[in-house]
Amino acid sequence: MTSSAYLKISQLVKRFGAVTAVDHVNLEIEPGEFLVLLGPSGCGKTTLLRCIAGLEHPDKGAISIGDTTVFSSDRGISLPPAKRRVDMVFQSYALWPHMNTYENIAFGLKLRKLPKREIKERVTQVLEDLGMAGLEQRFPFELSGGQQQRVALARLLANRPPVFLMDEPLSNLDARLRLDMRSELKRLHHDSGATTVYVTHDQTEALTMASRVVVMDTGVVQQIAPPEELYRSPANLFVAEFIGSPRVNLFRATPFSDETGKWLSTGDFKLPVSRLPEAEEIIAAIRPENISLHREPVPGGVEFRIYAVLPAGPEVFVHVVRGETTFVVRMPPGPELQMDQTVWVTVDERSVNYYDVETGDLVRRT
Repeated sequence: MTSSAYLKISQLVKRFGAVTAVDHVNLEIEPGEFLVLLGPSGCGKTTLLRCIAGLEHPDKGAISIGDTTVFSSDRGISLPPAKRRVDMVFQSYALWPHMNTYENIAFGLKLRKLPKREIKERVTQVLEDLGMAGLEQRFPFELSGGQQQRVALARLLANRPPVFLMDEPLSNLDARLRLDMRSELKRLHHDSGATTVYVTHDQTEALTMASRVVVMDTGVVQQIAPPEELYRSPANLFVAEFIGSPRVNLFRATPFSDETGKWLSTGDFKLPVSRLPEAEEIIAAIRPENISLHREPVPGGVEFRIYAVLPAGPEVFVHVVRGETTFVVRMPPGPELQMDQTVWVTVDERSVNYYDVETGDLVRRT
């Protein structure tokens, strides 16, 4: 079991010329947590990770690992990477091509001048843990992508740092191997207990692996939340649209009530709801699995036309249209649906999120 460390980032800023890559980021990461930095390319997630590692020098702010301040612009502190008690797995694996598997894993331990016996014990143990026993003498060019990834992970595990940093470590693997390695990484984190900060642009990786997810855009933290909360209650429209596949359904609507009930009106149709937001106009967001299709009229149902049917094995994605509005519906396979077929749509209104038209922020419902 690896020791873990508390990590704190305060008002961190990193600029590259006129571009602010990390914009006043504040984070507190608990010991043993698996925190994922998620966002599109150029959002600042890798730059933030490199600032933690000491590979980038921030312009402002502070970083603490455990009881040690490793960077502070106010106090003039900037510890080099070797003194930060972190280890990093890179997207490219960064293995020494002239060293075999054993030598690559043992390299950092030798730099720390650990006894030869302890080095051998550590390397042997991590190779067994990762299913790589017997491959000690192979060079990187003799290993598959998945095996090279395991060597990079073994090097990190052998060093036993209190903080693991991982920069898109699975992006170079094929889809099936990525799925397998997610499971391996999650198990390794469980067994090691190390504080882990993991960078990815893949939302599936983030939602399946993280204890909490930090969504970033243009250097700014948009939301920090556990995966389920992130998916069910996105803090703003950027997060709502970025998280989820297929994407969330959005439509602009006017809330109103009359003698027949409470409604969201789009001009083309109105949906019945039990609660109304305190706003004259909102953007409503509904996940595809929270919309139901009916082949016959039902109470509260709105008539739509099927635009496309996309079977996907255990589920089917159906695109339906009415006027200017298009919904994507996720549903289990069933009786075959036809293009241009008339269907009636109902919505689980408890799952609808409302967003401010001007700011894009989540509107709390009454």
